[in-house]
Amino acid sequence: MAIFTDPIREHADFGPGDAEWLHLLVGDWQMVADLAFADLALWFPHPDHGYVALAHVRPSTTHTVFHGDFVGDPIRSDLQPLVDKAWNSRSIERSSETNWSSDMALRVEAVPMVRNGRTLAVVTTHMDLSSSRMPSRLELTYRQCAYDLLRMGTLGLWPDFASPTGSRRGAPRVGDGLIRLDAEGVVQYASPNGVSAFRRLGDGESLEGRSLAEVTASLLKDRRMVDETLPLVVTGRMPWRSEIESRGVSLSLRAIPLRDEQQRFGALVLCRDVSELRRREMELVTKDATIREIHHRVKNNLQTVAALLRMQSRRMVSDEAKQGLEQAMRRVATIALVHETLSQGLTQSVDFDELIGRQFRLSAEVASPSQQVRTKRSGMFGELPSDFATPLALVINELVTNAVEHGLEGRTGTVWLLADRSDGDEGEELTVTIADDGVGLPDTPRVEGLGLQIVRTLVTSELGGTIQWLPRDGGGTSVQIRLNLTAK
Repeated sequence: MAIFTDPIREHADFGPGDAEWLHLLVGDWQMVADLAFADLALWFPHPDHGYVALAHVRPSTTHTVFHGDFVGDPIRSDLQPLVDKAWNSRSIERSSETNWSSDMALRVEAVPMVRNGRTLAVVTTHMDLSSSRMPSRLELTYRQCAYDLLRMGTLGLWPDFASPTGSRRGAPRVGDGLIRLDAEGVVQYASPNGVSAFRRLGDGESLEGRSLAEVTASLLKDRRMVDETLPLVVTGRMPWRSEIESRGVSLSLRAIPLRDEQQRFGALVLCRDVSELRRREMELVTKDATIREIHHRVKNNLQTVAALLRMQSRRMVSDEAKQGLEQAMRRVATIALVHETLSQGLTQSVDFDELIGRQFRLSAEVASPSQQVRTKRSGMFGELPSDFATPLALVINELVTNAVEHGLEGRTGTVWLLADRSDGDEGEELTVTIADDGVGLPDTPRVEGLGLQIVRTLVTSELGGTIQWLPRDGGGTSVQIRLNLTAK
């Protein structure tokens, strides 16, 4: 979740890490809203409007009390005194009377977010009191957990920069299962979903009154495969994430230590059954491995074809036939090089600069066994999809060979390869230029051989681009190819 940051940029006097701390708060405060059964709003001082709303989150455990979006709006006049009081006192302040909004009785609290002795913002909680039923033990425990976390915010102890920010899916949420521990790691309360999660792992007893670390250890079958962070997570000592697997069930765990000014007095452990997620991820890994193996085998088969063409060319008597087979061999080898690159990665894209760096020099050397040809590159191609990389590599191979054989005509010279990737009117564009300092374009219209016919077909049909032959400044020929990457 993003913060409305314009007021921060204009008026905040933050120290190192203060803005990042507020972003970390907003990135994780859905958990507090769910625990508090309340809407949360983040307020920041504004010279013209008192305070302005930087962010707002609605609970997923109950209905919202604010159906409209008020982020960026100034604070209501009836709410500002409470926020002022919290800002100055640096302690949690509760409204002395019940606020009414849209026929709902609301209890409002203002919680200053204090870091390094300075109030950075104020969080207000808005909870609906219109329901007259007696709150359950689950609700009372959840609300106490929310209060403990917000209290830690007034001490600068939460959010914690040590909290995990990895991209692995399956982060537990409050509704997935919550377990509250005391300072010794003994379960004080486990929500029904939390109990069910551990039952699926194989634990058939009640969790309350037992050490979560001992419960977890009894469920492990192969302790050599245990995540090294697991002991610190199930004891609630560190704000980390871990996983446990047993009986084909994978459980994702996240710990949030609860602290006050002197010590750690407990912890929250969120748990989520991620068995289906991990199964799907394993299927994707298997498919990726299969695709890589296919690319590897295609590469091997193409190399075999190239070797057969090389053997056949040695048996040819006619120089023209021998040259034709050698050219076919080079084209097959170019396609094999793309598949070799694809077989080494998990994605269906190619680092074209690495691929063409090898191919460019090789194409010039093979086309000029008896002459000295220098090759120079500039610009970056970047990542290209495989269906783009194969025809482009063939085109560059043909044009470099043509520049050496017909541009330099047996003389010492230089062949350049230039890449320019930029944003155009119709999306991202790639301009590729192959130039030489040879004899230049002929005076009469050239007769296109098989190589140039292949180039023109690939550029126009496969790549959807344009190709143009131009005289090079300083002598020689320049071939320019323009491609639209977005359309591809």
